[in-house]
Order: sequence, then structure tokens, then C-alpha cells
Amino acid sequence: MINFLKESTFTVNEVIVKAWAVTRRNYFSIATLCFLMFITSNASGLMAFFLKDVNKGLSALMALVFIMFYFTINLSLFRYIFHLLDDEEREVSIVSTIPTKRQIIRFLIGMLYFILCIAGVYTVVILVAFPFIYTGIRMEIITNIAISIGIIAMFITWVRISFYPFFILDKNLAPFASIKYSLATTRGNFTKILLLLLILGSFYLLCMFFGYIKWPIIAFLLNVLSSFIIVPLSSVALTIAYRKMVSEYKGEGEPDILHNIV
Repeated sequence: MINFLKESTFTVNEVIVKAWAVTRRNYFSIATLCFLMFITSNASGLMAFFLKDVNKGLSALMALVFIMFYFTINLSLFRYIFHLLDDEEREVSIVSTIPTKRQIIRFLIGMLYFILCIAGVYTVVILVAFPFIYTGIRMEIITNIAISIGIIAMFITWVRISFYPFFILDKNLAPFASIKYSLATTRGNFTKILLLLLILGSFYLLCMFFGYIKWPIIAFLLNVLSSFIIVPLSSVALTIAYRKMVSEYKGEGEPDILHNIV
């Protein structure tokens, strides 16, 4: 176990070092796309707030427009990073990385599958827990255990299939196929991904901690650092992690779900 963690940590370090190098060389373009995502997200909330008492239909329509715009920028960011990784010497324009209509549609359908998979995992856990009602154990204890296991299972499922957009953008796969490939390539890599997420999310956790103990200045500085450095770095790191997992994947043909769950 110790050797495995050492190898995992080394792999995570390798990903972060390469991600930092790519982010540093192309910081302004990557940060610009991240900033556009931030502006779009906040503008959507403001627009919904101002229009909620005017026209609910218009408010819903504008929210949908902003959501689509946000996802388009997000996918453009990942496509831009792919271009940087594939051709580091050639200058890449952001406009050329805008996803195609087919990729956007596949991403949205894939998101629907994504939500159904997570909800399905939680439902299965609850159904498995149901027979324990007849064992005489208090219902409250069974419910708490089932909910806790369900949340853990949902988190693991979320991590394992969350790479599906990369397969749509990089391999032009169909939505459900991208879910299956994400599940297959993350098999055996969950600990590495979790370590990477913990390292990348450490600044956010520290920000919450210092906010909780009433140190607002430090919390604010960490929040600024996270917004301008960690967010762009995270996008690049996850893209590099995807490429590394794909390069190490040895499967042949389209993977099935049952053989890649564990």
C-alpha cells in the first residue's frame, strides 16, 4: 500500500509539474477563458434575479442561454488545452477551439447520462439497504448508513465518469461511449485522481477553514490565489491526467460497464 501511494504521489507530482509549465507559458489565454466562465456564471445569477419578477419565461430562457454559453466556454477551454499539449510550439487561437455543434449536443446528452448514472447508483444502494429493515435494526440507523454509503458511492461514480467530456472532445466519441471509456480508463486510477483533486482543492479548503476561524484577510488572499492560479492550473492538470490515463489504457474495443465498475 505504501509503495502504491508513493507511485501515485509521484504520478500526481508529474501531472502538476507539467500542468504548471503549460499554465505558466499560456497563462493569460487560459485565465481569460476561466474569467469568461466566471463572468458568465455570475451574470446568469444576476440576470435571473432581475428578471424573476418581470417574466418567469424570459428568466428561464436567459438562464438557459447563459448555461449554454458557460458550457461552450468550458469545452473551448479544454479544446484549447488539448491543442497546447499536442502542438506546444505553434500558437493556437482561442476562436479555433470553439466546440462544434455536434460536440455540444453530445456533451449535453452525456450530462444527462452522467446524472442518471449517479442517481442510479444512489438508488441501488438504497434498494440494497431496504431488506435490512426486517432485521430488527432501528430504521434511523439503517437510513443514516444507507445515505452515507449512497453519498460515497455517488462521489466515486462522479469521479470515475467525470472525464467523459474529454473523450467527446478528444476522440469524438458518442455520449454513452464516452461514459464507458471514462469508467474504463479511471479503473485503478481512482486514488491518483483523488490525490490530484485533494491537492488542487487544498487552497479552497484552506479558504473555508480560515473563514470559519474568522481570519477574513487570509481567507480572502487564498480565495484570490485560488481564483487566478488554481482554477486555470486545475483545468490543465485534469486534461493532462486524462491524456496520461488514456495513454496507459490497454483495453481493446469499446469497454463494457460491468467489467469496469471495480
